[in-house]
Amino acid sequence: MFRRRSEPTPSASPAKAAAAVERVTSVIGAGVTLNGTLGGSGGVRIEGTFEGEIALRGLLVVGEQGRVTCEHVRANTVIVAGLLRGNITAQKVEIRATGRVWGDVVTVAMATEDGAFLRGQITMEEAVDIGLPSTPDEGDAAQEGMPGEEG
Repeated sequence: MFRRRSEPTPSASPAKAAAAVERVTSVIGAGVTLNGTLGGSGGVRIEGTFEGEIALRGLLVVGEQGRVTCEHVRANTVIVAGLLRGNITAQKVEIRATGRVWGDVVTVAMATEDGAFLRGQITMEEAVDIGLPSTPDEGDAAQEGMPGEEG
């Protein structure tokens, strides 16, 4: 009747964090042109044009209408269905049939569909450091403090 769980509750937090990383939370729409630096946590879908730097802890999707020019894209997962000019460092890279990539790729997992285009080198590693500071503890601490607070 009273027994301990075989798995402690804090281990559920990384699963929630992983789910948030694999989800699109922001969209740069078609017809929008942005220049600058894109960073932070969460998932971003680009359907417009972006030029600059991308360092994202999460998912980056370049949609079919998307055009990205970036010296070095860094993200947990990169899915390209449009055009991307620049090198990619990610844990997982997927190039769809309509995707075009000009640049080198460093990744743990790579997938392509028939018709996908890549001009560059692919380096497969056992583990990839995307070079971003890890901050999952900050988000978990903020969420854990909320239910216990009374005002």
